[in-house]
Amino acid sequence: MAKTDEQTGQSGQAGQRDGQAGPTDGQSARAETTLGYEQARDELVEVVRRLEAGGTSLEESLALWERGEELAKVCRHWLEGARARLDAALAEDEAAEGAEGA
Repeated sequence: MAKTDEQTGQSGQAGQRDGQAGPTDGQSARAETTLGYEQARDELVEVVRRLEAGGTSLEESLALWERGEELAKVCRHWLEGARARLDAALAEDEAAEGAEGA
């Protein structure tokens, strides 16, 4: 049974180097945004673990690094969205309190 890129920790770019068609940047970005925060974080932890353990070839290490960068962007996207939602909720609360005091 063949492992998917996600299971091996390699990005779709590895397939492009092998002459196989891989996702374009737009397709990759859309696919990455479908990952939930926890899923992306857990995969990122695994990528870091594998990089720290060593024993991989330069090509494998570069593919892991690239995947880690993609996953970090996904996590950052989710965290920025959460921060915006919190800021909006706090602003609504402050506005409501200000209206009550007037």
